[in-house]
Amino acid sequence: MDTNKIRVIAFYLPQFHPTPENDRWWGKGFTEWTNVGKAKPLFKGHYQPKVPADLGYYDLRVPETRIEQAEMAKAYGIEGFCYWHYWFGNGRELLKRPFEEVLKSGKPDFPFCLGWANHSWEDKQFSKDGTHRMLMEQLYPGDEDYIRHFHSVLPAFKDHRYIRLEGKPVFLVYSAFELPDAPHFIALWQKLAAENGLKGIHFIGHTANIEDIEPMKEMGFDAVNLVRLFHFFKRDYSLAERVRLKIMKLFFKRGQAVEYSRAAKYFSGKEDFREDCYPTIIPNWDHSPRSGRKAHILINSTPEKFEKHVRTAFAHVKDKPEEHRIVFLKSWNEWAEGNYMEPDLKYGKGYLEALKRAITDFSNKEQL
Repeated sequence: MDTNKIRVIAFYLPQFHPTPENDRWWGKGFTEWTNVGKAKPLFKGHYQPKVPADLGYYDLRVPETRIEQAEMAKAYGIEGFCYWHYWFGNGRELLKRPFEEVLKSGKPDFPFCLGWANHSWEDKQFSKDGTHRMLMEQLYPGDEDYIRHFHSVLPAFKDHRYIRLEGKPVFLVYSAFELPDAPHFIALWQKLAAENGLKGIHFIGHTANIEDIEPMKEMGFDAVNLVRLFHFFKRDYSLAERVRLKIMKLFFKRGQAVEYSRAAKYFSGKEDFREDCYPTIIPNWDHSPRSGRKAHILINSTPEKFEKHVRTAFAHVKDKPEEHRIVFLKSWNEWAEGNYMEPDLKYGKGYLEALKRAITDFSNKEQL
């Protein structure tokens, strides 16, 4: 690791390949590209559909694609990928093939860690009466399953590419408060880590709420990843505006289009100065390919506006110990959320180039 650099770790969605479950739920051959390709603009100037450029509509079963992604990320200063990992309990996993092949093949030789996306999958479009079709329920059967889960990821923890902090593999938990007994889970995995020759595990809790920091630390998490994606609704909106939005959402099934610059003012905060808080940088957001008119959408994002936000985030972590200068990037390839860094036809590599400029300037200042 280059100690003059910010440690940018990008969330990575492994959904871009067919699975039997998605075939059954959504139709033969469904992947995330299905939603991306059929998206339509909802208002004048709405940038949809978003079309991938350099990497195309890729299939993550193809090794060359995974290698090209990693080479591109590395070239623009990203330290590694945080692969979303789906363990639903009782040994049930989904979307595991891309990471399994990365692990077994040794390629790409690019750092990685895992983020446990521990939440149920529901079809929220299923009916008009408010009920949801449960596709895959997140279960917590108990210690036997926790132990089985640990041993399933142990080969990754021991891989030389795995991202570590103070010698401990990093493991992020998406829904910390969904764990029935998080302190017990963490203690058990720390015990298993020691028994298997690891120095321990660096647990990170993922949250959108500043108020969760201390409760998560008390639960045993070493650090917290803050994602302030919608904080502008809390901080920049009057009570009347919030009530109006609530009415639009509940009764008219409509979301809100918000200027990226307005939202980005709230992507960073004083909590990011804490050594145990890892901020999140966000290039854009547009969930409409999945949610239609109900989606909240950030509009008029550009690489230049993103770069300004990135430099603010970097300024908040610059005085931390070198190893703790971690910034999560949401995300590398969440195309159906309009939340990606991979090149598209409109901006090309513009967002990657913006990130690289900010990283390079930070590194140069550190060397002075």
